This record gives sequence, C-alpha cells and structure tokens, in this order.
Amino acid sequence: MTAMLDALDVETVRKDFPILERRVHGRPLVYLDSAATSQKPQAVLDAMDRYYEQSNANVHRGVHALAEEATEAYESARGKVARFVGADPRGVVFTKNATEAFNVLAYSLAANRLGDGDILLSTQMEHHANLVPWQLVQPRAGFEIRYVPVIASGPDAGTLDLAAFDEIVATGRVKLLTVTAMSNVVGTINPVADLAARVRAANAEAVVVVDGAQSVPHMPTDMLALEADFLCFSAHKMLGPTGIGVLAGKPELLDDMPPFLGGGEMIANVTLEGTTFNEVPYKFEAGTPPIAEAVGLGAAVDYLSALGMESVRAHEVALLEHVLPTLNAVEGVTVHGPTDPSRRGAAVSFGVGGLHPHDIGTIMDREGVAVRAGHHCAKPLVRVLGSAATTRASFYVYNTLDEVQALIDAIETTKRFFAR
Repeated sequence: MTAMLDALDVETVRKDFPILERRVHGRPLVYLDSAATSQKPQAVLDAMDRYYEQSNANVHRGVHALAEEATEAYESARGKVARFVGADPRGVVFTKNATEAFNVLAYSLAANRLGDGDILLSTQMEHHANLVPWQLVQPRAGFEIRYVPVIASGPDAGTLDLAAFDEIVATGRVKLLTVTAMSNVVGTINPVADLAARVRAANAEAVVVVDGAQSVPHMPTDMLALEADFLCFSAHKMLGPTGIGVLAGKPELLDDMPPFLGGGEMIANVTLEGTTFNEVPYKFEAGTPPIAEAVGLGAAVDYLSALGMESVRAHEVALLEHVLPTLNAVEGVTVHGPTDPSRRGAAVSFGVGGLHPHDIGTIMDREGVAVRAGHHCAKPLVRVLGSAATTRASFYVYNTLDEVQALIDAIETTKRFFAR
C-alpha cells in the first residue's frame, strides 16, 4: 500500500477523470478495461475543446491566424510524442491507430523490402494488428513468416521460447522482426532490445518493428534503448482520444518507403504526368489529418509526463503485487502469464472454473466492475492458453487497492450466481 501511494497520489489522479464519478447499474464504476481503451483526464478533454472553440482550421495550408495556430498545435503534439518515446520528430507519423501503422509498414516496407528467401519473424503472442497486415502482403512479396512459440506451462508460462527464437534467427534469413513489447493478454514484457541485438547479429540488414500499444502507456519508452527501427502505438490506450495512432520510425527508412495513401498534403508537386512526394513525415499523412485528436494526444503526453512514467510503472507493479496473489487465492481462478510483477504489465487474464468469460463479464458488470471478455484480438495466444477466450482485468493510473477488492468480490458473486 505504501509503495503504491508513494508512486502516485491515486486519489488526486482520480479527480482528474470525470467518468470515474459514474455509477452503473446503481453501483460505483470500477473500470478495469484500460488495455482496451483508457479513460481521459479533464486536461485532454479541455485541450480538444479549446482547439475546436478557438483555433479550428486546417493545418499547413493557410496563412491566416487560425490556420497558423492549428498548425502550431498539431506540430507541437508531434514534438511531444517524439520526446516521449525518444524518436526523431521527422519520423513521427500520425496514423488513424496502431493498426493502420502496421498496415503502413506491411504495404510500404515489407512488401518492397522482403522477398523470396527472407523471413519475417513474429510471435504467437501478437495482437491481430501485428499479424494480419503481414499475412496480407506475404503472398505477393513471397517472404516466409515464422512465429516464435509461447511457453504454455511451467515457471516460464506466457513467455517466448527463446531457444526456438535463436534457432530461427541462426538461419541468417530474418529480414524483419516484429514483436510486442508487452502482451495485451498475459502482460508479458518481452526483452525487445536483446531480441533485436540477436537478430541483427545474424543479419545486419534486419529491421525491427515494435508493437508499443500496451507498453508505451505503462512504462518509460525509448526507441534507442529498445533498438527499434519502428514503434507503433495508439493514443486511446494512453489517456488520449480515439482516432489517432503513431508510427514512429527512423527517418532514413521512412524516406526509402513509398507512400501508403495518395492525395493532398503528401505531395511536393503534381502534374498530369506524375507526382513527386513530400518529405517525411508528411509523405505518409495524406489528406486532412486528425488535428483535434493530435492536440488531445499531446495533452495526454503532458499529463503522463507530469505523473512521471517511472511512477506510473511503479504504481502498476505495486498493484500487481496485490492483484496476482489475491486472484490466485480465489478458489477456481486460474491466472495466466508471468507470476513476477516485474516481468509483466497490468493486463491480467484469468479463468474461473468452467464458466464462460462472457458470462463472467456480464455478471461482473452488474456489480459495476468493467472487465474484458473474449480473445482480445490475440486468438493464437489465447489458444496457447488452452482456451477460446479469457476474462481480463487491466489496471492503470486511476485504479486503487479498493478496486482490486471490488474485482475479487465480483468474482465471488459470479461464482455464487452460477452455483445456484
């Protein structure tokens, strides 16, 4: 308890989130679904309102005051994001979400850089957004896709099989490694920098893509330390709005990639005979961008930076130190993933006896506890866990020890309901 309160003043933090004052089904809201989407602090809501109320205009195209203010706000957000993850601002591309960021890389990078004899190495742990785009371009490009297995049982359950990883890497044919930094299902934190170093030792031309959708909101992130060439993440999981994501990459690699979408803003010149393209990152931002959403993302970065990402991580580890043993002590509950809080994030998937996760989630909702039920857009990983679905409780900066107890109470209520 003390360690958690030392990390963050959670009660003060909670006051910044208006939605946490809600009641659902007559009970106080206990929101444990931040891995799907996080709640938004008042500062983010206010920043977006101010943009629409005072500076609403298109960016980069006008010379009037509102257009210049909008452009300044939009580009300021790009700079904030770059500093937050240790990226070059010229390599920060605003996308619709992390899924679109992966699609940009699949169609503009992998489809043009990889071919026969090359291996694109992924894992069984990945979100569908880091699986499907590569599968879509693979038949045309001709590269091979290999997957690192996830250990299903034992003390290392929920982690990558590094012996299998090394066996694939030893071929020297891995041209692109794409891996999540933190699992959205079992919370596993992968040793991304070590994996990247091993791949590059076997093939100096290898490109490393990191899914940061879960890690960037929850722990300090630095692209250089990760040894990442590209980092993909979404605003809505890090206290920001929906409708905007980030593809952060090395500018020189983005320079070599063809555009993903064509139209306005991504051009340098257009004639009836052909088009020359804008410099990065604008080459990948066709049309009117998500301006208000970028402003909201910038405000979210400001908010998290003020909290301190080391404190955010310490708060969640302290919560996990209570959540994991408490959940494991409940009769009939099986918790998936690493047991050491220092090796995982705050997304905790579990099963309750023979109950279906959707039934669990429905009854828990009646108790005011919002959890996720399903395959979490990670069907291959959930199959490794021996199931078609799990129940997931995911924690963030606004969650408390009292809410952990509310989760446990809701599980017990669910068990009693189906025991009748």
